[in-house]
Amino acid sequence: MTDTDSVRLEMDGPVARVTLCRPEVRNAQTPQMWQRLRNIGRELSGAVRCVIVSGEGASFSTGLDLSVLSGALPAELAAMDDEAAEARLWSFQEAFDWLRRPDLVSVAAVRGHAIGAGLQLALACDFRVLADDARLRVGEPGLGLVPDLGGTKRMASLIGYSRAMELCLTGRTVTGVEARDLGLATVTVPSEAVDDTVEDLVLAVLSVPREAAIETKSLLLQADANDDSAQLAAERAAQLRLLRGRSGAAE
Repeated sequence: MTDTDSVRLEMDGPVARVTLCRPEVRNAQTPQMWQRLRNIGRELSGAVRCVIVSGEGASFSTGLDLSVLSGALPAELAAMDDEAAEARLWSFQEAFDWLRRPDLVSVAAVRGHAIGAGLQLALACDFRVLADDARLRVGEPGLGLVPDLGGTKRMASLIGYSRAMELCLTGRTVTGVEARDLGLATVTVPSEAVDDTVEDLVLAVLSVPREAAIETKSLLLQADANDDSAQLAAERAAQLRLLRGRSGAAE
């Protein structure tokens, strides 16, 4: 299977649909799939405003394909110097990190399992529409690893340090309904309603002027790191850009 076979990209005007396509292994992920995801992020048309991420078949993704751990990758990383090894790991992180770009709004459509890297992929998205019978689990610590695809910060930001620690170190499964109550899910609906809910959410996002959506996402992304004064300054700067843009458009 080629990289493009394992991750499918479909374009529909301002909407890009990214689908993991290994249903026979519940969309278990490989470094080759991460390379494909990274390239998709780099190559998207500037006309794209929303990205929908889903998994083909019954599960979103059960995480890292365990054959990767028994393959050549661990030995390759061990043989590299620190700079080269970190660059390789950053290339994996890039596969998910682009979904946070302010010019894009990303939506994960999650049915079935979202485990390990699958959960981290869902967390990388701005919105998570979960089936109420979805099953989420942090799998990495149980394998002697850490969630290193952006999952630690995003989970702690969403549900707090203590609850994130509990989920990471116990590896217990969270249902879609509990994920909603914890704050991991944006919305939880019956499995058959996931696609329609995602489409409604995307239409609502597209109804907002693009520059306002970009500025708003940028403000929210920096809010945790800013103190009140810095966030107010960022809001003023964003508002000035928008108001000046309106003035220029009116001339």
